[in-house]
Amino acid sequence: MVKEFQDKNYWALILGGSSGLGLATAKKLAKHGMNICIVHRNPRNQMDAIENEFHKIKAEGIQFKSFNVDAFKAENRNKIISELTTILGKEGRIRTLVHSVAKGNLKPMIDDEKPTLKNDDFNLTINAMAISLYDWTTSVFEAKQFSEDGRIISFTSEGNTKAWKNYAAVSAAKVALEAITRNIALEFSPYGIRANCIQAGVTDTVSLRMIPGSEQIKAHSLKRNPFKRLTQPEDVANAVYLLCKDEAAWINGCVIPVDGGEHIS
Repeated sequence: MVKEFQDKNYWALILGGSSGLGLATAKKLAKHGMNICIVHRNPRNQMDAIENEFHKIKAEGIQFKSFNVDAFKAENRNKIISELTTILGKEGRIRTLVHSVAKGNLKPMIDDEKPTLKNDDFNLTINAMAISLYDWTTSVFEAKQFSEDGRIISFTSEGNTKAWKNYAAVSAAKVALEAITRNIALEFSPYGIRANCIQAGVTDTVSLRMIPGSEQIKAHSLKRNPFKRLTQPEDVANAVYLLCKDEAAWINGCVIPVDGGEHIS
């Protein structure tokens, strides 16, 4: 099989690629010949399983690099960008930056008549799940690592417009993520960069399971989804792949539902 990205020396830089949507995306893009760099943060006791998944990606015959560090610290970001400059060399370029990070507070606003969600909870969540997209975009841009036709893709959720208990901080982060994406799409377009958000349907990932009441969320989604199933990480990865293709160059500044029509019901 001819791999369409194989001879272009394209890279995908995936933030949060050790599980869920990010890992599925890495596998899909590698299958089509894109080199993969994953930035993730996992404890040592999870690394055997994660390395097994990384071996599957390497088996596609692409170049692969991973960093197990805190992606939200500027010093770590600078070190990774510096190392990538050496790895990419003169010919390699980052075609795709994928933002698939989940770090935030899942607290109710009020419990037993006492406010529980604090200003710091919002700040931490919005910084990690929204503003970090801008930090990484500008770092890659300043290092001149983007390809002439760069694609920035991040993941949002239906919590961007709907209120879920315990989701207030994450919901605020998703709205900020979408706003930042729109402005990247506008202001970086003269430099050949497109930016879009994928609004994934309810997907049974580690991140979802951390939300209190996630079993009820899944049950409700199964009832209202036209196909009567949950979104799979591979469904979202397929959409990322489509947005990476040359033919998707005119898609910019969008929030694209990838949920089998769940959002219309």
